[in-house]
Amino acid sequence: MTMETLDTIDHVAVVVDDIAAALAWYQARFNCVVQWHDESFAYLRFDNCGLALVMPQQHPPHFAVTAANISRFGTPKTHRDGTRFVYMDDGSGNTVEM
Repeated sequence: MTMETLDTIDHVAVVVDDIAAALAWYQARFNCVVQWHDESFAYLRFDNCGLALVMPQQHPPHFAVTAANISRFGTPKTHRDGTRFVYMDDGSGNTVEM
């Protein structure tokens, strides 16, 4: 595998108890941009990666990889923001979003 073929990690999603409180905490400490938020989800953009803040039972904690032709990983579904995704288990209990 050469550097040209490396995949890109798009974001990491962490579970929080309160979206508004977590959003305030991250914004107070880091230079990042809020791209989306509501009562159950927030998405922060950093220079090199995104950070999703998710509520328990709404989204699994995960990391997301940008990949062409995600259908090769399963049947894509659509998030409320219009992005397509496939969640997979890595065999060790971790969720990977394509």
